[in-house]
Amino acid sequence: MRRSAFILLLFLSGTLAYGQQLPLYSQYLYNKFLINPAVAGSDGYTSISLTAREQWVGYSGAPRTFSFSWQTRVLKKSFIMKQTKLKHATFRPKTDGKVGLGGYVFSDKNGLIQRTGFQVAYSYHTWLQNSTQLSFGLAFTGYYYKIDDKQINFEDPNEPWLNNNLRRGIFVPDLGFGAYLLNPRYCVGFSADQLSEASAKIGGPAYKNFSMSRQYYLFGSYDFSFGTSTIIQPSFLFKMSEQVKPQVDIGATYIYNQDFWAGLAYRTSGALIANVGMKYQNMFFGYAFDFTMQEIQRITYGTHEITVALKFGDNSRRYRWLDRY
Repeated sequence: MRRSAFILLLFLSGTLAYGQQLPLYSQYLYNKFLINPAVAGSDGYTSISLTAREQWVGYSGAPRTFSFSWQTRVLKKSFIMKQTKLKHATFRPKTDGKVGLGGYVFSDKNGLIQRTGFQVAYSYHTWLQNSTQLSFGLAFTGYYYKIDDKQINFEDPNEPWLNNNLRRGIFVPDLGFGAYLLNPRYCVGFSADQLSEASAKIGGPAYKNFSMSRQYYLFGSYDFSFGTSTIIQPSFLFKMSEQVKPQVDIGATYIYNQDFWAGLAYRTSGALIANVGMKYQNMFFGYAFDFTMQEIQRITYGTHEITVALKFGDNSRRYRWLDRY
C-alpha cells in the first residue's frame, strides 16, 4: 500500500508544476499551431515542422517531448463558370480560401508518465479589415496514456498496479479551441485545451479519478520596425490551468531582414530563455536554451529545444502580407 501511495504521489506531481500535464515549449512564437488550432493555415502557406525538447538534461526522468506538425490553407485553386442576371459569363472561385487544416503527432514523457498521440485541427479565417485577419479553430486530440512500469519494482506479485489500466495503457480523447487575431504588426491568440477534462481511474476503488485539468493560453506580440531590415518584437505568453497558478513568459526578439532572429525571455516560474534562429530559402532553424534559477539547475545541463521547419508555396499563396514564420 505504501508503494502504491508513493506511485500515486509521483503520478499526481505533474499537476503541481505547470507544463507537466501538457508539453512545454520555449519557441512557441515560431510554431504557434502547437498551442492554438486557429493558427492552422493562417499565413496561406503549407508548413511542416519538427520540434524536439529535452528538459533538465542529465536528470533522470526529466520531461522529453517530440512533435511533428503539418498545416496548410485551402486556397483558390480552381474556378467555375457562373451566369449572372445580366447573362454575362463570370468566373467565381470554387473555394474562398478561408479554411485551414492541420495536424501533428507527438510523444511526451515525464518521469513515469508517457503520452503518445495526435491532434487534427480545422480553422476558419476571415478578414476584419484589409490587413487584419480573425481566425477560429477546433481540434480533436487522441493519445495513448500509460505508466512506464519498467521503472517500478514490485515485491508483491498481487500488487494492484501490476494489472492497472494505466500500466497497460489507455486511449484518451479530448477537444481544444482557439481564436487568433493577426495583423502585419501584431498578433494575439487565445486557446483552451483538454476541454472535456478526460479522467482515469487510478488503482482500486479507494482512489478517486485523476482528471486532466483544462489548460488556457494567451499570447501576443508586436513588431517595432527600425529602418527597412530591423524589427524588435516584444512578446508574452500567459499559461494557466484550473488547478495551478498562472505562469507568464515575457521577452523580446531581435529580427534582422526576416532571415535571422535572437531573443531573451523570462519565465515567472524561475527561468531565463535564450533563443536564436535563421532562415535559408524555405527552411527555418531554431534553437532555445532554458536556464532555470531553481535548485535542480545544479545537477542538470539546462533545457534544450530544437525546431526545424519547411514552408512551401509561391507568391500566389501570399495573403496580402506574409507572417514571417
